[in-house]
Amino acid sequence: MLWTILIGFFVGVFARWIKPGAQAMGWIMTSLIGIGGAVLATFIGQALGWYAHGDKAGFLASIGGAVVLLVVYEVVKPRVTRAPAAITPPASRSRDRES
Repeated sequence: MLWTILIGFFVGVFARWIKPGAQAMGWIMTSLIGIGGAVLATFIGQALGWYAHGDKAGFLASIGGAVVLLVVYEVVKPRVTRAPAAITPPASRSRDRES
């Protein structure tokens, strides 16, 4: 398990280095992106017939999967962390219109 986290971290670091732009995330999220990239690459490789059932994706394919996950992460993250708009009470709205 420690080996998976360590390799996932390096895959995530390489993916962040390859993909342009600033990715504000810590080492835990970098490791999760790397591990997820390896899982994604394995799943896609097996579905396309590149890998037999039970084979794992290689290092480069894992980096490619992690880059895909980084793109998805950047698209989804701003929507999740966006603060809700300030809601003003109806009474104050009517007073603002009268002025």
